[in-house]
Amino acid sequence: MIDPIAFQLGPVKIGPLEVGPISVRWYGILIATAILIGTIIALREVQRQRVDEDKFMNILIAAIPAAFIGARLYYVIFRWDYYSKNLAEIPAVWHGGLAIHGGIIGALLVGGLMIRYYNMNFWQLADIAAPSMILGQAIGRWGNYFNQEAYGYEVDPEQIPWAMWIDGAYRHPTFLYESLWNLLVFIFLLWLRRQRFIRQGEVFLYYIMAYSIGRFVIEGFRTDSLMLGPLRAAQVVSIVFILIGVIFIWYRRRKEKDRIFR
Repeated sequence: MIDPIAFQLGPVKIGPLEVGPISVRWYGILIATAILIGTIIALREVQRQRVDEDKFMNILIAAIPAAFIGARLYYVIFRWDYYSKNLAEIPAVWHGGLAIHGGIIGALLVGGLMIRYYNMNFWQLADIAAPSMILGQAIGRWGNYFNQEAYGYEVDPEQIPWAMWIDGAYRHPTFLYESLWNLLVFIFLLWLRRQRFIRQGEVFLYYIMAYSIGRFVIEGFRTDSLMLGPLRAAQVVSIVFILIGVIFIWYRRRKEKDRIFR
C-alpha cells in the first residue's frame, strides 16, 4: 500500500498549545509543483511576447484559486448523494476529488473577467497559458497514483503487462495514460505555437480539443467516473469541448477569410 503522506511536520508546542502534526501529502506536493513549473513556463512566454508581467501574475493569482474551487464544485455536484450526507468532507481536497473540467471552467470564468478588467487580449493570454495548463495536468495526475484513485477496471496482467496493482487487483493505470497523453499534448502545443499557419487563440483551442480527445478515450477505462444520468460526465463534457474548439476555429478563420476577400 502506497502511503499518500510524504512527511509530517510537528507537533510544535506554542506556549500551552500543541500544534500538529501536520500531514503533507504527495497530492499537494505534486499540485504545488505543477503550479510552480507551469508558472515559470508561462512567464517565459509572457516576457517573450512583452505582455505586462504584473497584470499577468494578478490574473494568475485569481485564476488558480478559481480553478481549484471550480474543480471541487464540479466533483461535489456530481457526487452530491455522498457529500449531502458528509458536509464536512466538501473542503477535504487532500482526499482527492478535483475534476479537471471544472477547473478549466473555473479558471476561464475568473481569468476571463480579470482579462476584461485589464482590457487585455483574451486569446493571446489563453495561448500563453495553454501549455502550462496541460503540463500541470500531466504532473498532477500522479497525485491520483499516490491517493490510489482515478484508476481503471481490473485486467489480466498477462494480457496487459503494464497493469498496476491497485485496490487489491491489477488494473488499468488510467492516471498514467492521461499523464502521458497530456505530456504529448504539451509537446505538441509548444511546436504548434511556433508555426506560421497558426492563428491567435488556436493554441488554446487545440489544447481543449486534444485534451478532450484523450480524456474521452481514457474515461472509458475508468471505474470511478462521475455520471450524468447513464452517461459519463467527462465524456459528455469532452465532446462539448471538442465541438467548441472546432466551431471557434472554423468561425474565426471564416471571418478572417471574409475580411481579406471583402
